[in-house]
Amino acid sequence: MANTASADKAARQGERRRLHNKYYAKTTRNAIRDIRNTKDKEAAQAAAPAVFAKIDKLAKIGVIHKNKASNLKSGIQVYINKLEK
Repeated sequence: MANTASADKAARQGERRRLHNKYYAKTTRNAIRDIRNTKDKEAAQAAAPAVFAKIDKLAKIGVIHKNKASNLKSGIQVYINKLEK
């Protein structure tokens, strides 16, 4: 337990941030999964910009590292490019 009021407040804020970050990370993982499970190139290309924006937002707010965001986007694009029309 926190010994001071400020430590108690910091613990509450940390918990709120953790839940917020968890929500955005999970929705982004689901969007990535949806792209990787599709076999339609046009559908994947149409969904990619929104997913890339979500990944960039995670990197911007510090949920994931910027290099991980870059690697995720690169992997998605490689997958899309391998799909046949």
